[in-house]
Amino acid sequence: MPSLPEDFRYIAGHLDQDQQEALLADIRQIVRAAPLYTPTMPKTGKPMRVRMTNCGVLGWVTDKERGYRYQALHPVTGKPWPSMPERLISLWRELADYPHDPEACLVNFYGPEAKLGLHQDRDEEDFDAPVLSVSLGDACRFRIGGTDRSDSTASLRLNSGDIVLLAGKSRLAHHGVDRIYPGTSTLLKNGGRINLTLRRVTRPV
Repeated sequence: MPSLPEDFRYIAGHLDQDQQEALLADIRQIVRAAPLYTPTMPKTGKPMRVRMTNCGVLGWVTDKERGYRYQALHPVTGKPWPSMPERLISLWRELADYPHDPEACLVNFYGPEAKLGLHQDRDEEDFDAPVLSVSLGDACRFRIGGTDRSDSTASLRLNSGDIVLLAGKSRLAHHGVDRIYPGTSTLLKNGGRINLTLRRVTRPV
């Protein structure tokens, strides 16, 4: 099996059950204020297979007309994104090894058939900051490769409470979610997976 990219960090079981449930309660409050919606791909307008929302001063969005970008307002409600929970900021300060706090947390919800193709997170100004990703709910098969799309890839099973960081030389690695394993977690009442990705968007002055 191909090896994982250099500087990529996989922290299995970092959040225990109580911590997962507390974080899920935070996410439910966020979704009440900023409902999940289905984004669309640039140019084609094809709906993505995941639903999403954000918290923090900025949120990542995409649509047919304007493509991938960060903005301060929810594209459906037109309201500012909710504040980022202190629990997430504390995780970043504990694990990110970066001197500035995150500005955006993308909340992705995966149903049992949802996938996310290989892609790079490169809409941010500062690639020195890592992308910190938290898994909640059903397990998934996460695939990660290199900075070129044609690079060989490795796969990991991410379970609820696991954390990964794309940092250093792995910051621009291509990655995606090949499949969800339904029924592998009881955290979400109706099943599914929530993925939280914390990002620093702007370059500190």
